[in-house]
Amino acid sequence: MTKNIGVQVTPPKNECTDKLCPFHGSLSVRGRTFEGVVTSSKATKTAYVSWQRQIYISKYQRYTKKSSKVAAHNPPCINAQEGDKVKIMETRPLSKTKHFVIIEKQEESIK
Repeated sequence: MTKNIGVQVTPPKNECTDKLCPFHGSLSVRGRTFEGVVTSSKATKTAYVSWQRQIYISKYQRYTKKSSKVAAHNPPCINAQEGDKVKIMETRPLSKTKHFVIIEKQEESIK
């Protein structure tokens, strides 16, 4: 049974017993939401998500591309792999580096 997390996303079809899953556990989500691509999913229940953004440099009156990369909790019911487009949302600190959780897998990678 999936619970409503307060955000318009499609819940995962699989069920899991992870207590840090926002749909099947007791983890609540809040704050900022980002969309990005999973760059690494080698660690257990952790995925690194990166996305590109543009920064304006006033001295040169031009934009430059920068990328952001964060660690996010990867619940077993979502199980995002490298190359997948995902939506992540902020949550309470889960570890030293994890402050986000994957809430939706938007596109699967083509391998």
